[in-house]
Amino acid sequence: MPQRQSLTIVIAAFNEEASLPEMHRRLGDVLDSLEAQASVLYVDDGSRDGTWGVLQALAAEDGRVQLLRLARNFGKELALTAGLDHVDTDAALVLDADGQDPPELIPAFVAKWREGYDVVYGTRTRRDGESWLKRFTAAAFYRVMSRLSPTPIPADTGDFRLMSRPVLDALRQLRERQRFMKGLFTWVGYRQVSLPYERAPRLAGGSKFNYWRLWNLALEGITSFSTVPLRLATYVGVLTALVAFAWGLWIVARTVLWGDPVQGWPSLMTVMLFLGGVQLVALGIIGEYLGRLYLEVKQRPLYLVAEARLPPAL
Repeated sequence: MPQRQSLTIVIAAFNEEASLPEMHRRLGDVLDSLEAQASVLYVDDGSRDGTWGVLQALAAEDGRVQLLRLARNFGKELALTAGLDHVDTDAALVLDADGQDPPELIPAFVAKWREGYDVVYGTRTRRDGESWLKRFTAAAFYRVMSRLSPTPIPADTGDFRLMSRPVLDALRQLRERQRFMKGLFTWVGYRQVSLPYERAPRLAGGSKFNYWRLWNLALEGITSFSTVPLRLATYVGVLTALVAFAWGLWIVARTVLWGDPVQGWPSLMTVMLFLGGVQLVALGIIGEYLGRLYLEVKQRPLYLVAEARLPPAL
């Protein structure tokens, strides 16, 4: 298919100087045998170690390497956005810099793409090198998202995927500031297919996503693709009001019919704390959505590029 010949591998890197040389060696071996015009676009997401120096050395040795350096650490979601915004080939494939997603599977992704699929996403059948807690929380997150969101986000699927030119053009139209890329990749639609694989341990170093950052990413996903929490807060408020109204009628009736001595302190405090807790939870949920709306209306740039080494525009 003539419109499915060129491919850019997009890799966002943050403090990955230890894993990048081996990662690029493996990637280079794959691209040497790949029947496609392939290049690699590395995005340095404001690394504080020697990542940029390593990337410059790779670019000097390999003419297929292109570089973007962001002005600071904007986070993986925006670093991926920057990379995909600068892709001018027939397709892009997103790959992690830590080697957990094997570059040796790229030919299989390309084969599916040339069968006519616009999105080929890798589905993890195993997650080696990760703790049981991380595997459990990841599985729970995808199951919760499938219940809350009308956008069908595939379970056990990360950013490892190939996207055709029409999908990339569609993603460029989505300029929201609070980004959950896994959801955006699915939301645009087009023909999508899964490619199962086993995820390997990291080549070097540790994950940049601790549990706090993963929790915040989960909040981004839920609030970006579902209003169920807001609706749930409404339902809880209505139910609590009905129960409180019924309880109030019971107290009035009991006082009129039998009289009612003053009740004890524990029961009064229990009711007050329960109602106060429900109100604070509801306000917290509203605050999450309001905070995201506040960030959107400021219309700041998604990212800032400090340095770029890209081929000249055609």
